[in-house]
Amino acid sequence: MSVQQATAVRTWVLDDPEDVRDAAAALAEGRAVAHGFGNVYALTCRPDRETVERLNRLKGRPEGRTAGLVTVPERIPAAFDWTRLPEGVPWQQVRSLMDELLGIGPIGLRGPAADRVPGALAATDGDTRTVQVVAPGTRCPSHAFLGAALARTGDDFLAVTSAGRSHHATGRAQEPAHWRADGLAEEFGADADVRILAHADEEAARRLHPFHRPAPVSVLSFHRTAGHTRSGLPALVLERHGSLSADHIRAVAANHGFGLVPSPHADTPLTARSDDRA
Repeated sequence: MSVQQATAVRTWVLDDPEDVRDAAAALAEGRAVAHGFGNVYALTCRPDRETVERLNRLKGRPEGRTAGLVTVPERIPAAFDWTRLPEGVPWQQVRSLMDELLGIGPIGLRGPAADRVPGALAATDGDTRTVQVVAPGTRCPSHAFLGAALARTGDDFLAVTSAGRSHHATGRAQEPAHWRADGLAEEFGADADVRILAHADEEAARRLHPFHRPAPVSVLSFHRTAGHTRSGLPALVLERHGSLSADHIRAVAANHGFGLVPSPHADTPLTARSDDRA
């Protein structure tokens, strides 16, 4: 299914170089861009505190809410402080696990934050400063937009969050993400601070990620462990159930010498809004 043209809202296309340049310029000017992100959509903006707080207000999030970090694949390792991994967790194995997950598709990765990570993108867990990288996977064409936006802003990292407004009345930590551009246009098209950069073909984007449901990304953390498996492997923590199943992540983790334990606080899987009204 191609991007719908029935709406009067101006929608740029992710595969069009001119549209990508226009979207990158809008982001550099301080606007948020709702763009194709793996098999769904995400909202990306500059990583400074003022712009992130404006995005929080736009989404209905509480003030001070930390955003995720997104960047082009080659800069992802620079977001983490590899000297602060838990004892017994080799950085080489974490890197190889990360690379395989990124090759499959969208994923969230939480680890010790490098000093260069902006404060609006960093959180704390105990005495550890952490960052949650949210990546669309290496198959997604959004990297052209992300690279152009980074070149415009002069930053190494950008802020990212799910492309949907928060609904705190549900009591859920997750937020449904749009997977169709017409739903984005309905929810955000009237906002002057948002631009839409759509998948050229949304069904093709979903076919490109056959193991992922249309949902917010699953989040795997490696800044702490959950002990060891029965076979003695260090157990990483699945902090959030999302688009890639726990069983799939567990199998990939085992390829790299890790077990997997879901956090007791991990949300149950949440599917994106298929009715196009996120």
